[in-house]
Amino acid sequence: MKPAHDETAEKTRAILQKVRQIEIRTNRLVNDTLAGEYHSAFKGQGMNFDEVREYHTGDEVRNIDWNVTARIGKPFVKKFVEERETTILLMIDVSASGFYGSGEQTKRDLAAEVGSMFAYSAIRNKDKVGLVLFSDRVEHFLPPQKGNNHVLRVIRDILFFEPKHKRTSIAAALDYANQVLHRKAIILLISDFCLNDPSDAAMGRLMTKLDLTHHKHDLVVFSIGDPIERSMLPSGLLMVEDIETGEQILLDARSPSTLERYRELAIRENEQRRSLFRKRGIDLIELETGRPYIKDIIRFFKNRERRRRRI
Repeated sequence: MKPAHDETAEKTRAILQKVRQIEIRTNRLVNDTLAGEYHSAFKGQGMNFDEVREYHTGDEVRNIDWNVTARIGKPFVKKFVEERETTILLMIDVSASGFYGSGEQTKRDLAAEVGSMFAYSAIRNKDKVGLVLFSDRVEHFLPPQKGNNHVLRVIRDILFFEPKHKRTSIAAALDYANQVLHRKAIILLISDFCLNDPSDAAMGRLMTKLDLTHHKHDLVVFSIGDPIERSMLPSGLLMVEDIETGEQILLDARSPSTLERYRELAIRENEQRRSLFRKRGIDLIELETGRPYIKDIIRFFKNRERRRRRI
């Protein structure tokens, strides 16, 4: 039997090795692929007044400073500069359902990798990054900061923080974010949306919180799924357990009709979620374990940049 200090040392080495692996992978992705895309998509969140200058043909009439114009006797316009510093808040669901994965990668592994990638993108762009880990309550909060050491802390906490609760409340996490963020930020919400209460009333409350957060901040949602959640493979009698509630259901996975109903329910739930976010103008990016996600992220960046240019 190994002494306790040897086991602790081995566990520490394993943690550091996994942090290092994801650091190398996500840093390479940012440097090789995403740095420019991130900057274009997440430019400063506002414009600050800089100075006034004389009006030139083609300037926006709405930018005319009428007080200066009246005083000097010829038109002057206000000049603005982009507010460069941005705050990124990663909100990651660490409820029990995230520990599921039908392949080598769990949903929480994927959430950690995506969150780490955005953390590195933010730091490279000289932005602040903060972290909220939540279950049915906020389990852990790291205030937004800059710097490589802070990013390593973010990655470590995403990967290895052990939540005390199993269930999910996205609404509670959004309430917390709105309380701690005093200036407009970019909120990246990463969840598998395995909700304990899927009733219309509960969904209505959640969408109200999402609307409020989207109005105050720039909300982007990542839905993390697993292939078996949308299409169950034919097998035998299965005892399916809800990881978060412990509820068990016996399914006959030999039956084509059962498999088809399962698939149709998954499709309907996904379509309802897409429709809810689309109506509210909230970006929704759907990712799946075991599937490359970089093209999905780049497509989101490019769509977002195109929208910014049209505004």
